[in-house]
Amino acid sequence: MTRTRVSFRRTARLRNAAAVACLACASCTPAAPPADLVVHNARVFTLAWPEPGLDGRPDAKAPFAPESGWHADASAVAVRDGHVMYVGTDSGALALKGNDTKVVDLAGAVLLPGMVDAHTHVAELGTSLDRVNLTQAATEAEAVELVAQRAATTPKGEWILGWGWDEGAWADRYPSKALLSKRVPDHPVLLRGLHGFAAWANEKALAGAKITASTTAPVGGEIRHGADGSPNGLFINRAVALVDAAIPNPTAVQRDSQMVRALRVMAAAGFTGVHEAGAPRDVVASLVRLDAKGALPIRVYVLLDGRDASLVHEWAQRGPRMGSDTSNLVIRAVKAYYDGALGSRGARLLADYSDRSGHRGVSGANYGFDHTVAADAMAAGFQLGIHAIGDEGNRSSLDFIDSVTKAAAGARGLRHRIEHAQVVDSADIPRFATLGVIASMQPPHAVEDMPWAEERLGKARIRGAYAWRTLRRSGARLAFSSDLPGSDWSLFYGWHSAMLRQDKQGMPAAGWYADQRMSAEEAVRGYSTWAAYAGFDENSAGTIAVGKRADFTAVSVSPFTMKDGAELMHGVVRLTVVRGRVVEGSAPPSATEQRKKLVANAVLAARAPKKKKPPRVAVVLKMNDLACLTNKVQLRSHSIKW
Repeated sequence: MTRTRVSFRRTARLRNAAAVACLACASCTPAAPPADLVVHNARVFTLAWPEPGLDGRPDAKAPFAPESGWHADASAVAVRDGHVMYVGTDSGALALKGNDTKVVDLAGAVLLPGMVDAHTHVAELGTSLDRVNLTQAATEAEAVELVAQRAATTPKGEWILGWGWDEGAWADRYPSKALLSKRVPDHPVLLRGLHGFAAWANEKALAGAKITASTTAPVGGEIRHGADGSPNGLFINRAVALVDAAIPNPTAVQRDSQMVRALRVMAAAGFTGVHEAGAPRDVVASLVRLDAKGALPIRVYVLLDGRDASLVHEWAQRGPRMGSDTSNLVIRAVKAYYDGALGSRGARLLADYSDRSGHRGVSGANYGFDHTVAADAMAAGFQLGIHAIGDEGNRSSLDFIDSVTKAAAGARGLRHRIEHAQVVDSADIPRFATLGVIASMQPPHAVEDMPWAEERLGKARIRGAYAWRTLRRSGARLAFSSDLPGSDWSLFYGWHSAMLRQDKQGMPAAGWYADQRMSAEEAVRGYSTWAAYAGFDENSAGTIAVGKRADFTAVSVSPFTMKDGAELMHGVVRLTVVRGRVVEGSAPPSATEQRKKLVANAVLAARAPKKKKPPRVAVVLKMNDLACLTNKVQLRSHSIKW
C-alpha cells in the first residue's frame, strides 16, 4: 500500500515538473504580436475565391450552393500594421486581441473588400458642395428660383455657381439667359449641366467672360444664339470652357479644403479609393500636398488631364508615381477625350442620330484629342483612359490604342481603358478582350439614360449600348464607377443598377434590356476586384486575404442575399476601413486611450470643489457579481454594436 502511494506521489510530482517545463519552454517562444484591429460578428464575403464565369455563374469554389444560395465565407478579420493578418472565425480573430486592440462588433453586418469608384470627378464634387444643387429641378423656372434664393444671401457682384440640371433630359428644351438674367441681374451666374457637357449663363456672366455675338465657338463646341444674333447663354461641349475661364480659380488652401471634404464624403459612402479622371494641374498639386501631410483619407488613383499637354509632358519626363505603404496617392494614368456625350448629341456615331438627321456628333481633334500627347504618355509607361461614348468614338479609340501598342514597346501591358464604352458596334466588342482594353463603365448611366437613349440610337444600335453582359461574354474586363458628381455615387444605387437595370423607383419591373444585367457577385467585383485590377492594385487589394492591405467596407445589407431591390436601396454604410484605420464609422477607444481618459477624469475630479457627501447607503455585492459586472463593463468599452 505504501509503495503504491509513493508511486502515485512520484507520478504527480513528475507531471507537475513536466507542466512547469512546458510553461518555461512556452515562455521562451515570443508570442505573435497582437492585432491593431479586430472586426468580428460579421458576414464576411472575401471574394478570395476564383472569378465567376463569363455568364455570371459562381465558380465551384465560391461560397454558393444552387439549392441555398450565397453564404459568408468568414465571420471575422484581424489587422496589424495596415495589413490583414487573419481571416476566419470570431474566436480565431479575438484570440489575437491585445491591450490596445480596437475591437468592432458588426452585429451581423456585411464586410466586403474595400469598394473603389473607378471613375470620379472628386474635385468637382468638392466645388459642388458649395454650389447651387439643381439635380432636383425639373424645369428652367425651378432652377432659376433656386439660384434666386442663393442670390438673396450673396453679396452683389460675386459669382454664383450651380450644377446638376440634366443636359440629356433637357436636350429638346434647353434654357436661355432671359429668365435667369431677369431674376438674377446683379450676380454673374454659371450653371453646369449634370454631366459637364453643357453650361448655362446669365447676361452678367457673359459680360464677365467677354463673350459677344462675334465670339467664335471652338472646334467641337457650340454657342447657342438668340433671334437677335447675340449669345443666348447656352454653351455645349467644348464651348463650355469659354465661360469657365472667367470663373476665379480657388486658392491652394480652398482647393485642399474642397478635396478633403469631397474625399470624406466618399469615405462616408463606403469607398476606400477613387480613380480621379482628368485631374487638372491644380488638383494634382493639391493631392500631392495633402498626401505629403498624410491628409488623404482614402486612396486616390490619378488620371491626368490629357488636354493639358504641358502637364502630361512634365509627368512623362518624371515617370509614373507608384503606390507605397506610406502613401495614398498613385499617379500613373492619363485621361484623353475622344467625343462628347450622348444626351447632348455630342457622342460620335458611325451613322446619323436617329432623332437628328445629318448629325453624328463630334470627335477626335475636334474634341481635343491630341494623338501625340496620348501616344507619348503611353510610351512613357502611363496607362491611357480614353473617354469614348459613341460607336465611332469607341472604334477609333480602339484603333488608336492598337496602333500605339504595336509601335511602342513601352506602351504595352499597361491595361489601357476606355472610359464609358457606352455604345459599341458589334464588330468592335471582341476587340476589348483581344487588345486587353478595360471597359470602364458606369451602371447608373444605363438607368438614367433609358428615357431618351433609344430615341438617339434607334432599336438596332441600342443593343450595343450599356452592354455589360455582351462585353463580359466576349472576355472583356470591366470596372464599375459612378462618374460623380454627374450621377449618384451610392454603392447601393450602383449595385442596384448593375443587377436589376432599374431606376430608383424599381422601373421597369422586368429591367431595361435585362439580358445585360450583372450577377450580385459581378456587381460587387466591379467596384472591388475589377476596379483594383484597373488600378494595378490587385496584389494588394480587391479581396480580403492575409497579407493584403486592410481596406474594408461594411454595409447593412448584402447584395448577395438581398430580398429585392428596395431592400438594397435602403442599405447604409456601417464602416469604412483604409489601411486598417477606421476612417468612417465609430471605433472604440483602445485600453491605453481609456486609461488616459480615466486619469484625466480623476485629475478633474480631484480639482473640482468638494460637494457635501450624500447619506451613506449600504450595498452588498458578492465577489462573483462584482467580477461579472467588471467584465461586462470592460467588454462594452471595447466593442461597438449596430
